[in-house]
Amino acid sequence: MRTAYFDCIAGASGDMMLGALVDAGLPTAQLEAELSKLHLKDFHLHINRVSKNAFSAVKVDVHVRDDAPERHLADIVKVVEDSSLSTSVKKTATRIFTRICEAEAAIHDSTVDKVHLHEVGGVDAIVDVCGTLAGLEAMGIEQVRVSPFPLGRGFVTGAHGQIPLPAPAALALMKGCPIAGSPIDAELVTPTGAAVLSEVADGFGPIPPMALESIGYGAGSNDLDIPNVLRLLVGDSADGSRLLTETLIQLETNLDDESPELVGHLSLLLMEAGALDVSVLPAQMKKGRPGIILQVLAKPQQADSLEHLLFHESSTLGVRRQEVQRNSLPRRSEVVKTKFGDIRVKIATLPGGQCRVTPEYEDCRAAASASGTPIREIYHQVEHEAAHTLNLPHSHDGHDH
Repeated sequence: MRTAYFDCIAGASGDMMLGALVDAGLPTAQLEAELSKLHLKDFHLHINRVSKNAFSAVKVDVHVRDDAPERHLADIVKVVEDSSLSTSVKKTATRIFTRICEAEAAIHDSTVDKVHLHEVGGVDAIVDVCGTLAGLEAMGIEQVRVSPFPLGRGFVTGAHGQIPLPAPAALALMKGCPIAGSPIDAELVTPTGAAVLSEVADGFGPIPPMALESIGYGAGSNDLDIPNVLRLLVGDSADGSRLLTETLIQLETNLDDESPELVGHLSLLLMEAGALDVSVLPAQMKKGRPGIILQVLAKPQQADSLEHLLFHESSTLGVRRQEVQRNSLPRRSEVVKTKFGDIRVKIATLPGGQCRVTPEYEDCRAAASASGTPIREIYHQVEHEAAHTLNLPHSHDGHDH
């Protein structure tokens, strides 16, 4: 499994993440090609190599003439949705900016629709977020791990005047993530860095086992007492059959007065907002009334926003929350060429090294609709082609829908 480990030596910011990706092997031309899909004018990248306390690192600056340095969430989402970036990048970028708006709204006692994003609403921030996501995708990263976030002290000047460090928005975005104090008097983790890494991280902690392929150093703007760099390690997991262990949050609520149509709508909203899974279980409530138990599985950093959605989109008066430990199989995505077109498959590695291939439902559904072929036949064709073209060890077919 292709793994990226972000070692936050001096924190994380948008320019540091882009610099680390380029230094670790992302071609500059490929990064610029991906960013051109944003269809934004009046910006360009300036990429050069700098020295930070004798460490050679790549500095990526986004030079922009932006007529709208602050934006509402709807403005940013429109830029992302109107782009030609991949569906995955669009969805993740939208979740990131939504979480930033939720954090800012809570701090300023406003609402997500009304809050203005100042430092994180400009073209440079949109480029930082989308460029990092597209870069990870272009490098084929399947798993992201992150070290604990180091937090400096002091003050920084923002749109609202002097802001104490760590910045309140950055702190809010790091909820559920490991943090550690730093003696450095400076902003080490910016809201953009906190939002992106907390969203894409599959886990936090020490460097995971991997066959190391490349190392990248992304430079920050300031000169500090320590090297102001974000280090990126890229490699393949040393043991592809290792189970991935992570701590998740399970939200749960009982509903006995909700129409099935609204429950279905809420389930869709929860998945679109980043829930890992949504389950609807039949149950008998008080006074013998039939009802449901709605369970939502989420990453810790997304639990608050999903809980907010439960309260605002359902009739619930209370939501239970508990930490759960999940072991999951390592997996990766591949594209299989078939007579029905290109179909994506998920390949899970079982303990022992065998593989299980699962065609992506949406691709199969679209192929079935376009060709008039039963979807079961599409599945069988994809599994057959995958077994013969992907050279998988002891491949087993599986349907994990």
